[in-house]
Amino acid sequence: MPLRIVQSKQNARLKQLRRALAHPGRDAHSLAGIEGPKQLEEAQRAGLRVACVFVAQGAEHLLDGLSLPPETEVLLLPRELLDSALATETPQPLAALVEPPNWTWDTVFADHAKAPLLIVLAGLQDPGNVGTILRSAEAFGATGVVNLAGTVSAWNPKAVRASAGSLFRLPLLTAEAEDCFARLRAEGVRVFSTAVQGAEAANRIDLAGPVAIMIGNEGNGVPPELAAEADGAVTIPCPGPVESLNAAIAASVLLYEASRQRAGDRTIATHPSRKDKSAARMGHPAEVHEGYRL
Repeated sequence: MPLRIVQSKQNARLKQLRRALAHPGRDAHSLAGIEGPKQLEEAQRAGLRVACVFVAQGAEHLLDGLSLPPETEVLLLPRELLDSALATETPQPLAALVEPPNWTWDTVFADHAKAPLLIVLAGLQDPGNVGTILRSAEAFGATGVVNLAGTVSAWNPKAVRASAGSLFRLPLLTAEAEDCFARLRAEGVRVFSTAVQGAEAANRIDLAGPVAIMIGNEGNGVPPELAAEADGAVTIPCPGPVESLNAAIAASVLLYEASRQRAGDRTIATHPSRKDKSAARMGHPAEVHEGYRL
């Protein structure tokens, strides 16, 4: 494949890569930056269009085996020049600009034979959490993830790495809260907010049907105005003295419980008794002393 040598920081493509990594998701129609041969391989496997590949001098061997289309630009540049555009502490000698998938609500609800399972991210700020949630969502069969306003971009370099390629394959939407809840209601999807008090244990809630689970900000949880839009609240019983679970771990546990129920294992998913329901309404759910706070 033909290589074009770049020697200047002012190269238009290099500046585009720098912007994409520093300000991901600013423009919904812009290209996204990814780093490293593994990410590039995953992006290609997912069918993403690769607009440009950057490779450091001396690392040309990383291009071996890549089946890049003729229209993909391949730029060869000094290692220090490439490093100056990358966001990681230990930059890799290869990066690329790719076109993000064009997911829509219709994509999320395309499989009518499968009950939708969505994760709604409400104000998460840690890109590592967002990427890990995407990875768990794909692993446990979620049909999509929705980023509400205030959530860090899933194309943040740390989120991309933590997703381990799931970002390229799992439907991911960015939506305003009002539009999100309206669409979920129209599709008959029950929305569960996550909470510590006044919530039912995950194994007591039917997660086998069409459901969306809201994961809130790492420090403040789901905002009250968004929690008010939910059909119910869910918690993870924690018998230990830990005050809270990490947002990504909590989402992963809930996704596992939904997956378990959908696989037909409902042995401990029981409906709460009348006494339990009464306690829950009072803000003291029976058998749920600690959950997780997001």
